[in-house]
Amino acid sequence: MLLAADAGNTNVVFALVEEGAIRARWRIATDPRRTADEYAVWLHQLLELEGFSRGDVTAVIVGTVVPRALHNLKVLASKYFGVEALIAGEPPAGWGIELDVADPATVGADRALNAIAAHALYEGDLIVVDFGTATTFDAVDYSGAYKGGIIAPGINLSLDALVAAAAKLPRVAIEAPDDVSVIGRTTEAQMHIGIYWGYIAMMEGLIARMKAEIGRPVKVIATGGLATLFDKRTDLFDAIEGDLTIQGLAMLFARSQRPA
Repeated sequence: MLLAADAGNTNVVFALVEEGAIRARWRIATDPRRTADEYAVWLHQLLELEGFSRGDVTAVIVGTVVPRALHNLKVLASKYFGVEALIAGEPPAGWGIELDVADPATVGADRALNAIAAHALYEGDLIVVDFGTATTFDAVDYSGAYKGGIIAPGINLSLDALVAAAAKLPRVAIEAPDDVSVIGRTTEAQMHIGIYWGYIAMMEGLIARMKAEIGRPVKVIATGGLATLFDKRTDLFDAIEGDLTIQGLAMLFARSQRPA
């Protein structure tokens, strides 16, 4: 089986993939200082809990936006699984899609992987919205080319900044308000409205502007843990793919195994 690792700014997500299907997934807080040995102890226990063993892993692929985390993930693959990790974006696991932007080298691995997976799953022009540390909006055209996008502060990051800068504001959970009123009568309600409905208004505005600029019919695909939360109160998304980045890693690995 393939062990796919998506190292983001907040979490590293590991997934076991067999013939394109995700058999298990786990996440751990991203820490560039975390050693290969620490990853191995943690993963070994989780593999056993799911009924797997280290011997079931026959290949490893890594996608990361945290360069300092890469070394220990490569050591994890070689020391504990006996394989050389493929690195997303590097031969033989090159992107295989056009990165039609001013500086292709600066495109985050997660965004390229999302583009690969979204184009494989859906036809036509696409906007991929990924809720992570940042919320990104990526344009993928009908040919599968990555055309650029938008980076906005993630909702958790926005809430952290608000609470840190205002001494009397409490920390509130990020959740869909119970009603649709946008006039809050308590401090907590006003914060929920500002964070939740404010974020929806931001997404509505940015997606509308992107669609107008693209000028053709567009599907909007959402991914990331908070996608379903916003889907409760908006019809912005045509589809939600919770594992889009992992799917992109699996597709990239499969492509790398084909004869040249």
